[in-house]
Amino acid sequence: MAKTMHLPLPDAVTGERRELAGRLRKLSYYVAGPARIRRTSAALIHSVNAAGSAYEVRPLHERYRTLRTVYSLDLPGYGFSDRSDRDYTVRLMTDAILAMTDEIARRHGSVPVDALALSLSSEFLARAAAEVPGRFRTVALVSPTGFDRRAPWNGPAGSNRGRQWLYDTFTVGSGAGLLRLPHVSPQRALLSGEDLGGKNIDQGLLEYDLLTTRDPGAHHVVYRFVSGFLFSADITHVYESLTMPVWMSHGVRGDFTDYRHALAFSTRSNWSFDVFEAGALPHFEVQADFMARYDAFLARSAR
Repeated sequence: MAKTMHLPLPDAVTGERRELAGRLRKLSYYVAGPARIRRTSAALIHSVNAAGSAYEVRPLHERYRTLRTVYSLDLPGYGFSDRSDRDYTVRLMTDAILAMTDEIARRHGSVPVDALALSLSSEFLARAAAEVPGRFRTVALVSPTGFDRRAPWNGPAGSNRGRQWLYDTFTVGSGAGLLRLPHVSPQRALLSGEDLGGKNIDQGLLEYDLLTTRDPGAHHVVYRFVSGFLFSADITHVYESLTMPVWMSHGVRGDFTDYRHALAFSTRSNWSFDVFEAGALPHFEVQADFMARYDAFLARSAR
């Protein structure tokens, strides 16, 4: 059998890639921005799927690095962060976000950050902001989970929606080979045009996705994800506890369009909403409109 070749994974965004070491093992992030500009820093967190990486926030990173210092994280199990076989949990992902905000505070002082997360990672960001609200000036949730027909999720604090039997079906036997089968490959399953709401997937994103899924250890976090262990069963309580300005946005095409329970938050004075004629990644598909509305939210929050 021919040996599988792993191409080197390039940097996902512009700037310097740095690593934090400690109990989270290797945690990788990118930092960019003009040093002469001293404004609130931005923290960007990609989504969780079969092919997640900081590339998913690339349009935001490249735009805002000209205005402020931007930090873009590779969550545990993704990109250049540690991908070893360990227990990938909601707690681990939340702690990774808090570790990055610790680093931002160490470098820039105690000024709170404007943080944005995609899809399932919105749950991790919301939990981090609920636990340490002083770290966050604003929170932006793009195509967030936890608002669909199965909500509200008011389970015990810290509980998740994991199914051990499902995880066991992925990890028994050869395990990692499942990620390489055509019917579960990222471009056919979790990042298909049907899922994202259109056929025009950003080519750079797709090419990076294919590279990062071939990286050794990429399957470990994916099996925890598809088995439900990274979905919080108490996320409605977490969202309700947020006190800082919150911006929720999403598209209207694809599989990520059921936000019926977001209506329950529409009367909260700290929540703002925007809907785009786009799929699950509106910051790629309608960049100018997305940036304009996010900028407007940030301006309102500053006032």
